[in-house]
Amino acid sequence: MKRKSILFPVIFALVIPMLAVLQGCPRFDPEDPDDAKRYLRTQCMDVFYYWRDDVIDRNAKIDPSPYDIYDYFDALLYKQDRWSWMCDKDYYVSEETGVLSGTWGVSLGQAVEYYNDYNLRVRFVYPGSPFERFGVTRGAVLTRINGQSVEDDETGFTNEKLKIYQEQYFQSPQTFTFRLTDGRDTTFTASMAQSLSTRSSLVTRIFQPDEFEGLTVPVGYFHYMAFKNNFLDDIARAMDSFRGAGVRNLIVDLRYNGGGDARASDTLMTYLAPRSAVGKPYVIRRHNSYLASLDDEFKDENNTYYIGSNAAGLDLDRIYFIVGPGTASASEMVINGLRPYMGDKLQMVGDTTYGKPNGMYVLMYPGTNADYEDYNNNIFTKLQWVFMPIAFFNENALGESIPWTGFVPDRYCPDDLYHDFGVEENDIRSCLTHIVTGTWPAIAPVPAPTTKAKAEYKSGYRIDTEEDSRGYGRYVVKNDVFWK
Repeated sequence: MKRKSILFPVIFALVIPMLAVLQGCPRFDPEDPDDAKRYLRTQCMDVFYYWRDDVIDRNAKIDPSPYDIYDYFDALLYKQDRWSWMCDKDYYVSEETGVLSGTWGVSLGQAVEYYNDYNLRVRFVYPGSPFERFGVTRGAVLTRINGQSVEDDETGFTNEKLKIYQEQYFQSPQTFTFRLTDGRDTTFTASMAQSLSTRSSLVTRIFQPDEFEGLTVPVGYFHYMAFKNNFLDDIARAMDSFRGAGVRNLIVDLRYNGGGDARASDTLMTYLAPRSAVGKPYVIRRHNSYLASLDDEFKDENNTYYIGSNAAGLDLDRIYFIVGPGTASASEMVINGLRPYMGDKLQMVGDTTYGKPNGMYVLMYPGTNADYEDYNNNIFTKLQWVFMPIAFFNENALGESIPWTGFVPDRYCPDDLYHDFGVEENDIRSCLTHIVTGTWPAIAPVPAPTTKAKAEYKSGYRIDTEEDSRGYGRYVVKNDVFWK
């Protein structure tokens, strides 16, 4: 797929590359663009691709010369594949290190579902971002760009307002007007951050009994944004704080977590799984038969992954996952892996998840042994392209797959873009209420002072969000496999 400029900061995790399994690997000239295409087909798609047998004969007949490499990658895919993707060096390195460039450091969305509100609202803000310095938080509404209205007012969020947003939001410097959550308007001129370091988690909190009526025990809240192996200490710090506070009920917010490195999911599982599940399988990966015939590493019996022991594990009484269309891949895999061992002690709150029952390996070009040795040491000077075709499908210990259409939560709750992440936010409030009463609360109405949207049904225009990208919902794993 062609990597285009996306509308919001990218939050999808990537990982250190694996070493490919290739037999009699021919030489490829990194200076020859046609060799990159040949490498993509013969060494990636003809070996690792899950639907290899369905496309190999067709792909051999496709003339690569009319295509650029992104379009050629698309041409090689199986018709039902909506997950495989590729990127260039700069995109990969940015995601691997968690350092974003040329970004406002926020994500915008619209509370259309349930609330019928087309205002451009802040979903989350990265610490240190340009907008944060002007008091912009989750729930703030972008009303004007360069003095021109983009508000969903009595005239609606029209195509003209969408064009203003698309054409001017990404200009830097730029002047913005936001309506903050307290009702005040603030206007400021800001420039995009040239370099913004992000972490894998956004919020770690412990809700105490005096913060929510009826609560008698501390409840942990962990807003986890992406599974990144470079930031396993984010998981450890959060879980250690919960364990130290005696937390036995935990809310894990994965509503914007599109997955990432399976080593991070392995680590998270050791904290979340009950002690009775230690040593038992949580995911089984199924590869194509050709790949399994090349190397025993990819045979089904060698692709069962087990829950590791962890003396600092929480051994929870109950766990609540906040989910939505932005919950994908490794996020869904963790939920699916825990379900056999937690039963009704595991609850999902929010909206239907993305639906990604599979995964891929990181296949890099150029890709000699020496190149991969550099990549594994975070030396990317020679790297040109990264290919991630789907290579396996996942099942849990009961043989259950993640639904292609996503998990339907136990309790539907629309993403509450009117409150910051706290006890008043709908999804969090639903979890806390269920902990206290064993029942789910009604969905809170739109806070009237924060929107001018008309109450009756109206149509409007939608902006893209991260999960609208075809590259979304990906996660990758590293296997200690070497070239043949």
